[in-house]
Amino acid sequence: MNVTLALVLFMLAVAGNFGGMLALSTILGPKRRNPVKDEPFECGSLPVGPNEGRFHVRFYMVAMLFLIFDIEVVFMLPWAMIYKTDLKAYGFFAMAVFFTVLVFGLIYEWKRGGMEWD
Repeated sequence: MNVTLALVLFMLAVAGNFGGMLALSTILGPKRRNPVKDEPFECGSLPVGPNEGRFHVRFYMVAMLFLIFDIEVVFMLPWAMIYKTDLKAYGFFAMAVFFTVLVFGLIYEWKRGGMEWD
């Protein structure tokens, strides 16, 4: 089978699965609207105040810091497992470039004050 045909068939299957789930949730889902059920729900407590406030930038900085360390661990663990057997010098330099990008992200976080906890 041609690779392009297989890819097209896979995309059609994914689109069909998505459309089917969307249609089933619309058909089988609840129909009765209720003002209480339409209110925003936040961890079991009623929301207080208007919804016009913004998140503080520190929230995004912490999220960026988490992503930097999370991506680092996710990619470095498998690399470390197969480093000696398959990767050799090419794998070392590829990971050095990857690690350098992550270090620049960490330095950016540090300079922006993402490491300071108030």
